[in-house]
Amino acid sequence: TALSSSPHSVYFTAYVGDGAEIINGKEVAPHSMPYMALLENKQGPFCGGTLIHPKWVLTAAHCYKYSFKVMLGVHNIQKAEKRQIRKVQEHYLHPCYNAQEKVNDLMLIKLDEPVTETDTVKVLPLRKNEDPAPGSTCLVAGWGKTGSSSTKGSDVLMAVNVTVIDRPKCNSEKYYNFDPTITRGHICAGSDGKKVADSCQGDSGGPLLCRGNLVGVTSFGKGCGIIEKPGVYTFVTEEKRCKCASVKLN
Repeated sequence: TALSSSPHSVYFTAYVGDGAEIINGKEVAPHSMPYMALLENKQGPFCGGTLIHPKWVLTAAHCYKYSFKVMLGVHNIQKAEKRQIRKVQEHYLHPCYNAQEKVNDLMLIKLDEPVTETDTVKVLPLRKNEDPAPGSTCLVAGWGKTGSSSTKGSDVLMAVNVTVIDRPKCNSEKYYNFDPTITRGHICAGSDGKKVADSCQGDSGGPLLCRGNLVGVTSFGKGCGIIEKPGVYTFVTEEKRCKCASVKLN
C-alpha cells in the first residue's frame, strides 16, 4: 500500500498493505511524541494513530469501529492531562483494503474540528520515504499490551526499537510462509535475533518511525514477541502512484 501527500492532499495509492503491543519497550518521555493519537470508544482505548494534519489522523483500516473519539496530547491514560478530544467527522478506509489478505490496511480520520498545535500536540507531516533497508532500526510506539500474557494495555505510551526484516525471509516457511503474503506494501520488523522486540494488541494503527519519518502503520502479527512472527506494518510511501482514490486535506 502506498500513501502520498502534497501540502493540500493525501493520495491512497494501491499496489497491494492484527498486531499491536510493545514488547520489551520502555516508557517514552512524556509528550516527546506529540503526534501520537489514541482512539477510544465506550469500552476504552483500542488503537493508536498519527496526527498528519491539524484535522486528519492516519491509522489502520482494521481499527474502524462504529463510534469512537480521538484523543491527542495523551501520555498517561489514567492521569488528567491537557488533552484535545475530537469526534470523527468522516473516515476513509483505503478503497482497496482487504481484511482477509491484510493488504491496504490504512484509514484516514477527519476530525470534527482542527486541533491546536501546542507543546503536547503537534503534526508529523508525511515525507517522501524510501523502503527501509533490511537490518535497519526503526521505532514503534503505542499504548498496547506489554506482553502476550497481559490482559490490558499500558497506561503510558511505550516505544521499542525494531529491526527491519527482508520480505523473502518474512515469507519463508519459518516465518509467515505466505500466510498472508508479505508484499512490497508491507514492512516486516521485529527482533534483531537476540532480543525480542515487537508490537502487540492495542498498538494497531500507530506509527512505525524510521529516522524520525512516518514509514509504516502497525497492521498485524501472529502472537506477540515471537521472533519468527515479527510485526507487519503497512508501508507508507509517496512513490509508485497507482491511485485508487484521493482525499483532500482541508
